[in-house]
Amino acid sequence: MTLLQSIILGIIQGATEFLPISSSGHLVLTPHLLGWEIPARDKFVFDVLLQVATLAAVVTYFWDDLYKIAVAFLRGLWQKQPFSDRNARMGWLLGLATVPAGAAYLLFADTFERAFSSPLATSLLLFGTATLLLIGERIGKQERDFTNINWIDAIIVGVFQILAIFPGISRSGATITGGMTRNLDRQSAARFSFLISFPVMLAAGLIGVIELIQLPNTASRIAVFLPGFITAAFVGYISIRWLLRFLTQWPLYVFAIYCVIFGLINIAFLLL
Repeated sequence: MTLLQSIILGIIQGATEFLPISSSGHLVLTPHLLGWEIPARDKFVFDVLLQVATLAAVVTYFWDDLYKIAVAFLRGLWQKQPFSDRNARMGWLLGLATVPAGAAYLLFADTFERAFSSPLATSLLLFGTATLLLIGERIGKQERDFTNINWIDAIIVGVFQILAIFPGISRSGATITGGMTRNLDRQSAARFSFLISFPVMLAAGLIGVIELIQLPNTASRIAVFLPGFITAAFVGYISIRWLLRFLTQWPLYVFAIYCVIFGLINIAFLLL
């Protein structure tokens, strides 16, 4: 991997992790479209480290929320009143929403990993993201806000997150749709989507660090990976801020259209 490739992929990860257009799909298809020959293991470790970079963006943007949730959660456990505080309950809901996707990955890891080797499957799954966004807009009544999220909402959003294990299915798109099917407004669904990404990205980051340590010539790889990491974190922060403002006034249709167009471009490229 070159320094330029690292920075370009960092920009792509930072933008597409939070915009509902599938970061995994873009990270699979971009090197294929540009003809980049990146060793598979290097690519895997770098992609996971980019997840850590976007985790840094989530922590930075939602620091106040995450701090209050963590303090209330620990205080509730210490006082043996785990559900007495709204922030403490939110901590449990974030964990609950993470369980379905985590369990699905452990049970079907080989199936999910094979999907990453197929640009055609990834291109087709972008249409799945577009479909999810349309469903969210058509079904969601947007009658509820973030303070009204309950355990049923968390489970439903967590089930939708299972779909995002496949490349081409946007994690933010799937989970925002899950929230909107529960009649959350767009901004509240997006906020919950970003917050539940914290435990997922944290787990992925630990895996990435372990894999990076096991690679030969780790120091030289870090020199190439680091600019992409910084770029992804910076662009990710901007993306979160922009999307939350965008969703206060505009629907998700523009992202659905983008996914269809990007999917068609890749399919045409593969056929030609």
